[in-house]
Amino acid sequence: MFIAKVTGAVVATEKVDTLVGYKLLVVEPYRLEPQERKTLITTGRTFVAVDMLGAGKGDFVLITQGSSARLTPETKNMPIDTVIVGIVDRVNVEETSVYSRD
Repeated sequence: MFIAKVTGAVVATEKVDTLVGYKLLVVEPYRLEPQERKTLITTGRTFVAVDMLGAGKGDFVLITQGSSARLTPETKNMPIDTVIVGIVDRVNVEETSVYSRD
């Protein structure tokens, strides 16, 4: 799993039947800043993820990719590579809060 930030949405009026009704979001993976290790910074990559939870722009989310993205009961028959499986409330590293949704 990875931590990512929702940065946008994809609108696709034509898509395979198994994706109809699902929201597609643009997500940008983040990582721990290596020097101070007190903040999260972007990796500079983006993915399109199927949203299973109602995440919105600006939310930090947990994503899973590859075959793991198709292991939930909801996604097992979907042609996807990235899925949002959690909305992050807080990230703590070495007793330091590097992100809080509050």
